[in-house]
Amino acid sequence: MNLKREWVTPTVAGAFLLLAVTGVLMFFHLDSGLNKLAHEWLGWALVVAVGLHLTLNFTALKRQLSQRRGQAIAGLFVLLLGLSFVPTGNRGPGGREALMASTQALAAAPLPVLAQVAGIDEAELSRRLSAAGHAPTPETASVSALVGTDPGDQGKLIATVLRDGR
Repeated sequence: MNLKREWVTPTVAGAFLLLAVTGVLMFFHLDSGLNKLAHEWLGWALVVAVGLHLTLNFTALKRQLSQRRGQAIAGLFVLLLGLSFVPTGNRGPGGREALMASTQALAAAPLPVLAQVAGIDEAELSRRLSAAGHAPTPETASVSALVGTDPGDQGKLIATVLRDGR
């Protein structure tokens, strides 16, 4: 394969820019549209581009990793990668998984059941959903039918319904 820096380096830079911007937007919960999808799937472009970049610069990489500073920096990131797999305790009762399960259950529940859970009548539920831009119809008999399968969208609409209207 004839690798050329003229296209590998700009590919690395472009993929990095895309992931940096979408990552920062996601971190601050400002992402919209296809930001998350682009971040997840186009991240593979960065993986491939960096792999090609490392192939082009393998001699320089070997030289850097033969020195203590390069070994320490690489070792630090290997350690951080390992630590990212350590369980954090938000699994199990009351953790993120429990929250996701309850959100999914409420999103799949028929709207009359959701009204009961919220302690409101069906007319008030319909009013709140309509005010949030999701007027229910016979075909949209649940939150997931109204907003789709995205847990974030489901959670936002459920939170809107559960607020006491103040």
